[in-house]
Amino acid sequence: MKVKLLIAALVVIALGQSAHATGLQPVPVYTFLCSGNVQFRYGKCPQGGRPDVLLAGSDGKLYGTTQVSEEGDSDPLGGTIFSYTADGKGQVLYTFQPGAGNTYPNGDMPSGLIEGPDGKLYGSTLSGGSTGYGLLFRINRDGSDFTIVHTFCSSLNCADGVGGTLSVIGADGDLYGAGSSGGAYGYGVIYRVIPSTGEYDVVFNFTNALSDSGPSFGVILGSGGILYGLQGNELFQYNPANGDFSETTLPFPLVNGLPSGPATGLTIGPNGNLCGLYAIYSSPGVGVFEVNTDGSNFQFLPAYDPNFIHSGPIYMMLASDQNFWVTEYIGGSSDGGAIVKVSPTTGGLLATEATFSSTGNTGAYPDVLIQLKNKTFVGATTQYGTAASGHFADGVIFHLNAGL
Repeated sequence: MKVKLLIAALVVIALGQSAHATGLQPVPVYTFLCSGNVQFRYGKCPQGGRPDVLLAGSDGKLYGTTQVSEEGDSDPLGGTIFSYTADGKGQVLYTFQPGAGNTYPNGDMPSGLIEGPDGKLYGSTLSGGSTGYGLLFRINRDGSDFTIVHTFCSSLNCADGVGGTLSVIGADGDLYGAGSSGGAYGYGVIYRVIPSTGEYDVVFNFTNALSDSGPSFGVILGSGGILYGLQGNELFQYNPANGDFSETTLPFPLVNGLPSGPATGLTIGPNGNLCGLYAIYSSPGVGVFEVNTDGSNFQFLPAYDPNFIHSGPIYMMLASDQNFWVTEYIGGSSDGGAIVKVSPTTGGLLATEATFSSTGNTGAYPDVLIQLKNKTFVGATTQYGTAASGHFADGVIFHLNAGL
């Protein structure tokens, strides 16, 4: 289904920068609209709602997924895969349908989307499928040939893993992700998909030797083709070329007597080290941690916002200005979320680049941010926005030009 997108000119308000606000203005480029009960916000969402994944394709289009295609239940329902072009032409590529008995046989609530070396889109769903534990899928960029690649927990005792969000293309051209549970020992797996054949393999099974939890936040690709990730407060690395695996305990400290730990997955910092954001259990405070790729020289930098309460998704990326840009889902400088810029050297707050509100035209609760080749940013808020009479908005794609 094609939808028209109104692309507004990107606007930069040239205000003097301060340590806390720059006056940048996100510009809405597409608002996801739903119809039904506007007051209580439930009804059908033909183009999807709650966008939370964005991908810049090799063909110049932007691709993404929405969590739902219908609002009105506490659990997300359905979801879509979509695309749009710079000139405002949009298309819903695929809608995840409920099927008989609302079992969502082709998946429910998509999460994770990457473009394979074959030019096809690969992704995962958090639930649905024949087992109810989600699946991996493949689809052409024009929306044709949707295929289930693998259904999680389809092996005895879920030996093939559960809860795996597809993460990266490896140096070998295969696709890798990490399931947070299941596997031979019940503590998750690292898995591989071979695009040329569609073959799915578990390449590593986690144990609870160092952590009582499975891998969280997926994996990232480092130099030399090494995969890195987090299993609780443990840093792990896996080499697909030879199967070598190692894991190191990261000494996250107690803060005012409360434990701290990772709040995001890992990001490669400007110096090549591994970085992420930490939060403090049941207490305000969020900041940057850094560690060498071999697990040495762990740095726990002072909280850039000691008053921030981590109560929703938080996302960090390294931008072309060599600073970390962070989307705060809620809390901090705005109850509707914010985009802040953080120094990778000191961990200090450099600027609050944008704030969001349930009453604003860019919506509230940002959950993803990517930077395009022209150095501008594209992001998405997962709720609200401006809607015409008889509709309610369920998230917005926005552009942000920071003059980088």
